[in-house]
Amino acid sequence: MMDESLYNQRVAAVFKRMLAAADQLDPDVLEADSTGDMLTLTARSREKCIVNTQRAVRQIWVAGKSQGIHFSYDEASGTWKDDKGKGLELFSFVADVVSELSGEPFTYPS
Repeated sequence: MMDESLYNQRVAAVFKRMLAAADQLDPDVLEADSTGDMLTLTARSREKCIVNTQRAVRQIWVAGKSQGIHFSYDEASGTWKDDKGKGLELFSFVADVVSELSGEPFTYPS
């Protein structure tokens, strides 16, 4: 299991990248609110995608599409992958959820 300092760095990078993507959309379409361990992305319809830390197990949990998915960092690929082996990747999953909720593409800046 990765140490807490590295986990915190990786989570900060995840939240920063997701906030940068949200900033590209009109705030009337999508609101982003980050409060420490949680990032809430709220569409105009008031539906939400919630990204939350799970510090005890060094995971990131995402609620969206009527489900909650836990993502663990995969050292081999350098990506966050779902812990059930469904082949889901964190950034792609969040982009799909937010795009579905907002009706707008949710893309990450380069």
